[in-house]
Amino acid sequence: MGPMGWWSSRRGRDGGRLAGHAGVTRRGVVVTLVAVGALALTACSSTPAAAPATTRASAPTAPAPGAPVWLCRPGMAHDPCSGDLTATVVRADGTTSLQQARPAANPPVNCFYVYPTVSLQSTGNANLAVQPAELAVAADQAARFSTVCRVWAPMYRQLTVASLLGKATTPPSIALAYGDVVAAWRYFLAHDDHGRGVVVIGHSQGASMLIRLLRAEVDPNPAERKLLVSAILLGGNVEVPAGKLVGGDFAHIPACTATTETGCVVAYSSFDRTPPANSLFGRAGSGVSALSGPASTTSSPLEVLCVNPASLAHPGRSGLLDPYFPVGTDGSAGVFAGVGVSAHVATPWVTYPDRYRARCEREDGASWLQVDTTGIPGDTRPVVHETLGPTWGLHLVDVNLALGNLVALVGDQGRAYVGRH
Repeated sequence: MGPMGWWSSRRGRDGGRLAGHAGVTRRGVVVTLVAVGALALTACSSTPAAAPATTRASAPTAPAPGAPVWLCRPGMAHDPCSGDLTATVVRADGTTSLQQARPAANPPVNCFYVYPTVSLQSTGNANLAVQPAELAVAADQAARFSTVCRVWAPMYRQLTVASLLGKATTPPSIALAYGDVVAAWRYFLAHDDHGRGVVVIGHSQGASMLIRLLRAEVDPNPAERKLLVSAILLGGNVEVPAGKLVGGDFAHIPACTATTETGCVVAYSSFDRTPPANSLFGRAGSGVSALSGPASTTSSPLEVLCVNPASLAHPGRSGLLDPYFPVGTDGSAGVFAGVGVSAHVATPWVTYPDRYRARCEREDGASWLQVDTTGIPGDTRPVVHETLGPTWGLHLVDVNLALGNLVALVGDQGRAYVGRH
């Protein structure tokens, strides 16, 4: 089955209505993920997993000898990071058009993507078997980057939903997950990258793993820092000294402040109102911060970094977001994005130009990406909301709310990187 057939089959199998929400989910287990939202320590996917909660998984397996187990890799059959990218554009006045996009034949840089928490296996750490959950989240978060980079994504023995629900997360379980990520990174650099520039991309638990990796492997190593085009670390609580662009988690990797700047990081957690005091995201040392470990020693108070993908040079200035949402079988955006039914579309993606604006804000110890609608008169397009409550904010759509901005940024950074090297 080719990429088009895989997308069609996946979307045909996974559709199903979710009571109480105006939308359609393409994946199944809502109750489990809502329960995870009650935990103080968690890292959640932007798209829930498809495997039934009752499925019992085998104990974590040892990494495959030699090469990592790849979820995405250029040239791989049925690569979820190389699917159908056709989108329906829905404008404020209700008119629609088709937008074509396809993976680039020879992009200038590589991308290394680490997925968020999706595993519903019953063990504390997942095994390395590729499941529908991993395929789905890679398609939803990473596939569009294939237009500007070649995407690699390793499987890793991530902390499962079961371990978070049972509060069974331990330093050894975190180390097991991280060990797979760092081993894949080292293998990738040695065998696949061939000295090309690299963008690292992660969300939630995936971002946490990459914060650890950058802090230990890249930040102190000038040769690896030279390869870093940028790091997109969303919903992972990258920490910096208050009011600073660098320090805290990274000594040498600053926040991005221009679309042609390289060797820098884009990080934020999105909310539609001020994060509460017990928020899992946007507050230093809280929630997901436990997965990435303590920041580097500093005498300054820390805050969570916010880089506005719609206005890098002036993060506090409001800019337009360019969202891309995966589409359900009835033409609605996925319910877990908090997006209700829109005009019926027959494409795998839908985008709503000029629907959202964003700016970075700081208040009462929190720093976050504030997302608001543009308020165009007569605009009835769907609006994202806090699907899992105020402590999560808009975490489930951290990636998709600004996916167009992020892909365009990686394209600009890739060209700038090649021009300098």
